[in-house]
Amino acid sequence: MKHLLNTLYVTSEDVYLALEGENVVAKREGDALARYPLHTLQSIVTFSYFGASPALMGACAERGIGLNFCTPYGKFLARTDGASIGNVLLRRQQYRVADDEAQSCLIARAMIAGKVFNARWSLERTLRDHRMRVDEAALQNAIGILKQQLAAAVETVSLDTLRGVEGVAAAAYFGVFDQMILRDPEAFSFEARTRRPPLDRVNAMLSFAYSLLTSECASALAAAGLDAYVGFMHQDRPGRTSLALDLMEELRPILADRFVLTLINNRVITPSDFVIEDTGAVRLMDDGRKRFLAAWQERKKETIIHPFLQEKLAWGLIPHIQAMLLARFLRGDLDAYPPFLWK
Repeated sequence: MKHLLNTLYVTSEDVYLALEGENVVAKREGDALARYPLHTLQSIVTFSYFGASPALMGACAERGIGLNFCTPYGKFLARTDGASIGNVLLRRQQYRVADDEAQSCLIARAMIAGKVFNARWSLERTLRDHRMRVDEAALQNAIGILKQQLAAAVETVSLDTLRGVEGVAAAAYFGVFDQMILRDPEAFSFEARTRRPPLDRVNAMLSFAYSLLTSECASALAAAGLDAYVGFMHQDRPGRTSLALDLMEELRPILADRFVLTLINNRVITPSDFVIEDTGAVRLMDDGRKRFLAAWQERKKETIIHPFLQEKLAWGLIPHIQAMLLARFLRGDLDAYPPFLWK
């Protein structure tokens, strides 16, 4: 079983990363601030425009350490990749499936069914635990729509139709997302999903969490020997990890959305942790980002019984397990791709 190693997050915007021996060194104006042994790291995510040295990029690529570059807002920019891992025959099969809409749809609909299922049970749990504090009728209505779209998703044979199903489900889910915000509802008001840029505090946190999850899914797919840039539902686009975006769909409601809600409802992140730019864009400031990432790391260490494998493992390994299961399906070892279904 794969071990869960550390992810190094660089939140300061003026830090440069360099390689010294077998260590990654964080520097500011030439002075070393901290150093971390490479063998303890699974990935590095930096939110600094100062970047990293070519020597460090090469060392990370050689050791299979994901090195991801994001803006201070949390928008994913790029990642370094080394030599491909695994059997070239697996990637050739992935490309053949990606070029066949019918086969692509079989995988994509499982992932979207997982997303709709997990979104529904997130609402169900809120209704169960906080019935007296929420609009029960609104949640029940959204749950009903999600049930209908789940049934539609598993029968879909067209990617365009599947995208329509996903759109209807997402509209119903985000239409009641504010009902799950139980603390400071005025400061953390949420009306609709906005991105590029996020226009409120909740969307800023969701975008940040989605960027982190995308990076982790891309690393997991590379480790499983798959090409993270060739997806089944998300169309190919230069520089976009389309398969990582596919894989994260089923994980969004449970690994990202519920995490953001926990930070708000437990007051780990407060309204004062954000800055509103002149353009209307909202982003987390440095201190809030550090607490966000510290909580993200702790969340990844919590354990769960995997619904398909029936094994106890850390939440942070879920993207790796799903990538492994996808690779098994493509090899023909499984009859179907089993999405992660949470209750």
